[in-house]
Amino acid sequence: MVTKDRADWKAILIPAAQASKTIETLRAALHPDSPKTFDRALAHQLYRQVLGPVEEIISQKTRLSFVLGGALTSLPPQVLLMSNPEGKDLASLDWLVRKYAITILPSVASLKVLRGGKAVAVAAKPMIGFGDPIFDRAAQTVGRPKVATLNQSLTSFYRGVTADMKALAEALPALPETADELRAVAKILGAKSEDIKLGEAASVATVKNQRLDNYRGVYFATHALVAGEVEKFAKVKAEPALVLSTPENPSENDDGLLRASDVAMLKLNADFVVLSACNTAAGDKPGAEGLSGLARAFFYAGAKSLVVSHWDVDSDATVTLMDGLFEALKVNPHLSHAEALRLSMLKMIGNSAKSDLAQPKFWAPFVVVGEPQRH
Repeated sequence: MVTKDRADWKAILIPAAQASKTIETLRAALHPDSPKTFDRALAHQLYRQVLGPVEEIISQKTRLSFVLGGALTSLPPQVLLMSNPEGKDLASLDWLVRKYAITILPSVASLKVLRGGKAVAVAAKPMIGFGDPIFDRAAQTVGRPKVATLNQSLTSFYRGVTADMKALAEALPALPETADELRAVAKILGAKSEDIKLGEAASVATVKNQRLDNYRGVYFATHALVAGEVEKFAKVKAEPALVLSTPENPSENDDGLLRASDVAMLKLNADFVVLSACNTAAGDKPGAEGLSGLARAFFYAGAKSLVVSHWDVDSDATVTLMDGLFEALKVNPHLSHAEALRLSMLKMIGNSAKSDLAQPKFWAPFVVVGEPQRH
């Protein structure tokens, strides 16, 4: 624990195996199609175990930045409950996000990347977006199982060091709803329709050929392959990647995967990069390496912060959450993205009388990764 004027450390006494089991139970209720009820008592217990030892120190703060490891990387901290939830409804629970704006750091060293760059001119255009990519050209994808329910690990899609894009394309569900998501956000930000790249245009080649440093925001609404058992991932030399449209004639320049190494070669001048509708292949254990590698690549390319979803997200809820985030920034441009996301989450929880949006599976999937210098 490091603050402006002190540092301290406490051992987390919960064994790693128990933490993994606890988080697996909490995560099981956070998929949008899950019939399971979110275990509030367990969320409070985990808060006491992880943050309880430093509660007195952080209580005077308004912002928390986490460097997480192990299973903790797969649970957004905002779903932890700071007080006993007994007798309270969802809208009045003491979620961590009620008190703190929350950010995730891939590593402590990433602060140097985020805060060590020279000031550059603000990009001229508000946003470019990539979504609704074409995966399987040969078959209908309607009714396909979500990738989270597949009995295959991400590494099983690799043949040696090469990804089997045909098998991967057949496994991934289409994302037609992401077109509406991108258009809704573009409308708020004042982006032009030609800057929303859908279908065939949502390709690796398009990304590489765009002057992305002209845009203040870069938005990817597609699947992200970011998880994996790190040992297996390293063995097949797989990289975390975004899945974009599968080209009819795959090439070394464009096989449908925008890998971390490709991202690192991009030239960005973006206040934010959004990775929405992210999925990870089933069978993979939670691990920080994938997200950390992808996040680092975007930071090195020039992004100041990332907004990333933790699980397969409900499309309507995502539009509501993103609308709220960018509306908050429109009203007060001096807000950090973490502060704006917090306000959007609280708005969804507070408006839940007319809907079930107070359920964390709807408002909690996204986290802000990165903590740029405040101006």
